[in-house]
Amino acid sequence: MPELLFGSILDAGITAQSFFICLAAALVLGVLVAGVYMFKNTYTQSMAVTLALIPALVQVIILLVNGNIGAGVAVSGAFSLVRFRSAAGSARDITCIFLAMTLGLATGMGYIGVAVVTGLAVCLLLVAYSVLSFGKKPPVEKELKITIPENLDYIGLFDDLFAEYTSASELVSVRTTNMGSLYNLHYHITLKSADIEKALIDAIRCRNGNLEIVCGKVPQLKETL
Repeated sequence: MPELLFGSILDAGITAQSFFICLAAALVLGVLVAGVYMFKNTYTQSMAVTLALIPALVQVIILLVNGNIGAGVAVSGAFSLVRFRSAAGSARDITCIFLAMTLGLATGMGYIGVAVVTGLAVCLLLVAYSVLSFGKKPPVEKELKITIPENLDYIGLFDDLFAEYTSASELVSVRTTNMGSLYNLHYHITLKSADIEKALIDAIRCRNGNLEIVCGKVPQLKETL
């Protein structure tokens, strides 16, 4: 039974029946990958359609190559050009693209059982990680930007407030603005509680002369691959 499930249906050669079975499996798995990609994610229609069709396209290419080394080298060269004609996507985009290509490769070699098990397992994990917010920064981690006048010494200026309202704080950068008459301080902080954000901002306002304060999410600078 395992041999039948994980064996290749192309061992006896490519037939019309085996081709359409591989194509149907690739299309179904492509729709599955596209559906998982759209789950709790910002996406475009073109990206969803592309993910749905990639497995079928890769499957046909693998069937056409079918052991031909020269054709395989030509195809790999063509794929390598795509990277330089495309903007870098998010980590989730790249993961789903690799998954779609993997499923297309598996179905193209006739390993329908391997493709189905791999597709279901990885898609289930992607959904589970998304539901569980795996790897997501806690809401108490904030990026804080404070503007102060030039006559204030920013070293240790807010240490007592950070000790009261935060469990961790770090001064990331200092930048002058408005012809050097103002300083912009950039902090990464971890609030002791999400409910005290306004209290911290009000306390800072009293100390920086009611100048601009920006408190928001920490940007995901390492999202792309």
